[in-house]
Amino acid sequence: MSEIDPTDHALATIASILEHPEPVLVVRDTETAAAEENADVNEPSAAADEHPVAAEHEHPVVEEQPLVPEHTDADGYSKVGPGPMVAIRLKWTVHRGDDGQYYVHETIGEQSAPVVSGPMTSEAAVRFVDAHEEEANKRFELLRSEIAGRSSLADYERKGEA
Repeated sequence: MSEIDPTDHALATIASILEHPEPVLVVRDTETAAAEENADVNEPSAAADEHPVAAEHEHPVVEEQPLVPEHTDADGYSKVGPGPMVAIRLKWTVHRGDDGQYYVHETIGEQSAPVVSGPMTSEAAVRFVDAHEEEANKRFELLRSEIAGRSSLADYERKGEA
């Protein structure tokens, strides 16, 4: 049997993804999903009022500052997903529409037509971009660990230890 490089399968999969010549513009309605998220966030917590802190046990409060400053205007907010090749890397960019609402354009590589999600508020658009970028990072790490696991298994089998 001939030895097959484990990356051959990954490269073949990537090539099959890139063979689709005509991208399709897809518009997702995220207004109802954003409204459901806001309903859960706006509910007051009853647990916050149950245990008042005594003045003698108070500790000095240090204001937490985010590592990345808040984006004041969502228009132009952008994040890029992980990956070794620009041609298959995801990118999310927030754009303000003529109606004053915000839309997220999701592209794969530099030459694809965007998948547009919206309309939504500026805060919802930023949360949408952040959530999708976080999910892409999780999937990328899972895929990378799976490929590394298969690679070590292939090495194990080549040595005749299986």
